[in-house]
Amino acid sequence: MTAPLRLSILDQTPVVEGASIADAVAATVDLAQAADELGYHRYWCAEHHGSRGLANPCPEVMIARLAGATKRLRVGSGGVMLPYYSPFKVAEQFLMLEALFPGRIDLGLGRAPGSDRQTSRAVAAGPVDGERFPAQVQALIALLTGNIPEGHPYRDIVLQPAAATRPELWMLGSSDFGGALAAQLGIRFAFAHFINPDYGDQVARAYRRQFQPGCEAAPHSAVALFVIAADTQAEADDLAAAVDLRRLGMAYGMNVPIPSVAQAKARAYTAREMEVIEGERPRSIIGTPEAVRDRVLALREAFAADEVVVLTVAASYAARLRSYELLAEAFGLGR
Repeated sequence: MTAPLRLSILDQTPVVEGASIADAVAATVDLAQAADELGYHRYWCAEHHGSRGLANPCPEVMIARLAGATKRLRVGSGGVMLPYYSPFKVAEQFLMLEALFPGRIDLGLGRAPGSDRQTSRAVAAGPVDGERFPAQVQALIALLTGNIPEGHPYRDIVLQPAAATRPELWMLGSSDFGGALAAQLGIRFAFAHFINPDYGDQVARAYRRQFQPGCEAAPHSAVALFVIAADTQAEADDLAAAVDLRRLGMAYGMNVPIPSVAQAKARAYTAREMEVIEGERPRSIIGTPEAVRDRVLALREAFAADEVVVLTVAASYAARLRSYELLAEAFGLGR
C-alpha cells in the first residue's frame, strides 16, 4: 500500500509585477502561516542573488522569521548554496536555528550558484569553486554529527551552539551528480523536476539503489515540482500564459519581476519564441485541482518519492495562495 503523501512547499519569494520587495517578503510570511494551518509538512526557502524577480538572498534569516511565525511546520533551506560559504559557518547558523526551534529545521544544500558569474563572485568575495562541493558537504556532515577525524582542521574547535538535536540534512539537485553524492554520503535527496523535467525519475531510483547508510539509515527522497492549481481551466490558462512569459524572459536573460496576466495576454510571440515556450512547458503542471493531483501522483510514483515539494510562482500572490489551498484540499491535507 502506498504511504500517505507528504506535501511540502518551496518558496522563492517572488516579486510580482507592481509589488515591492516588502510585499514579496510579507507574502512569504503569510503563505508560511497559511501552509501551517493547511497541513503542509515542510516550508523551504530558496537562495537567489541579484534577481529582480526573486527576493530572498539569505534563507537562514527568512527561516528564523518563518519558524517564529508558525507552530508545527518544518522550515528549512531549499537550499543553501554551499560553494559560497564556510561549512563551519553554515553549521553554526543551522545549529542556532535548531536550538531556537528544536525538531523543526531542515538544511537543504545546493551546488548551483543561483545567480550570474559577476554576482556570484560578489557573494563569495572571489571565484566560486563548485569542485569543492563534495568535500564541503563531508565537512558539514562531520561538524553536525561530531564525527571529525583526527588531524582535521576543525577537530579541536568548539562548535556552538551545542543543541540537543540536529537539523535534517538534504541534498538538492537537478542531475545525477546530486543523487549519487547523496547516496554515497547517506543523506536525503530531493530532485528539482521544476528545473530539469528529463530523466529525474532515473536519478531518484538510482539514488535509492545506491544508497549507503550514513546520516540516514535508509534512503528518503522527494521530488520538487512547479505546480499551479486554479478553480477553473480558464483561470489556469491565464496563469499559464504568465508563466510562459516569465520563462521566455528567463531564457533571454531578462531580470524583471514576475509578469501579470494582463502583460501575458498583451504579448504577441514570434515562431522562435513559441519554440522556446513549448520547450519550457514540461517543467510546469498547471490546471484544475483534479488534473494537477493526477499528474503529481503519477510523478510521485515514477520517482518512487516519499514526499512531494511544490513550487508555485504565479502572476499574483492571491493566485499563489489559492493554488496551495486547492492542492491542500485535493490531497486531503490536515485531515
